[in-house]
Amino acid sequence: MKEGETKLADAKGKFAQVVKDGRKVPDIEWVPGRVLLSNKRLILASKEGKRTIPLTDISSIKSQEDAENPLAKVSNYISLQVKADVTLISPKNHQQFEHALYDAVLDQQVIAVKHPAVKGGVVQNTGWEKGRLTTELADGSIALALASGTFVEIELDDIGIVEENEGEVLGDERPFVEVEHTEEEAAVQTYVSGPKRKINILAELFRKSEQQHTTDVELSEEENAVVMALYSGVSPFQIPDFVGLDVETVEEIYDELIEAGVLQEKRVRRDVQLKARGRNIASEAMGEE
Repeated sequence: MKEGETKLADAKGKFAQVVKDGRKVPDIEWVPGRVLLSNKRLILASKEGKRTIPLTDISSIKSQEDAENPLAKVSNYISLQVKADVTLISPKNHQQFEHALYDAVLDQQVIAVKHPAVKGGVVQNTGWEKGRLTTELADGSIALALASGTFVEIELDDIGIVEENEGEVLGDERPFVEVEHTEEEAAVQTYVSGPKRKINILAELFRKSEQQHTTDVELSEEENAVVMALYSGVSPFQIPDFVGLDVETVEEIYDELIEAGVLQEKRVRRDVQLKARGRNIASEAMGEE
């Protein structure tokens, strides 16, 4: 390792190039070897030689686990966009190596944050402020420490809708990612801005969680009314009066929504909270109004 360079991971595995100079490689060949990661570069070493990929050249990281249609019988791999090339790596201890890679690329990144940009579906009068991003993937979260002293924790399994956008950030036109999650039981959206390449990778990390909470659930008019009320901040105990339904009917709706993965039960006596899928449903419904 060079001066100022630290080894973060070293694993046996396989790797393959699937796009070269912008063109698909016709015959994919997995090469066995070692995959080494430092805070500055990724090294793919095999009997055929050694390839070095500077981390600053990686513009996209996508992870595939337990693929339904395995690529050449390899179901777990990480896809890396490196300029006009796409390289797949399949290290042993896939998740551990993936976490180390995201740490190397994103951890301690200086960012700008608008939080909360939206709360309960209502746009907030919040400005952008500088901060620092910390990856805590072993704990399943991303942490944002803001200059004002505010600390924002985004749990990856709590992420709803993720969108990428561009707009004025601290006086300049910059890219930012919008991520929906919960804070103190309220649905909020946090905007995070930074270098385009880093924001693209952060958005992909968020989307990996978002994809687990798709909204392909058919809700009745009454069920949708309950979801919208919860999303707007109405207490679960006030729902019957708010939507004009009796308590028994609301209890039955809670059971159906829990079964559909839209709600999670917090404790007995029907204190419930929207899950990411439920917040997505409510957010999409509000966008259609």
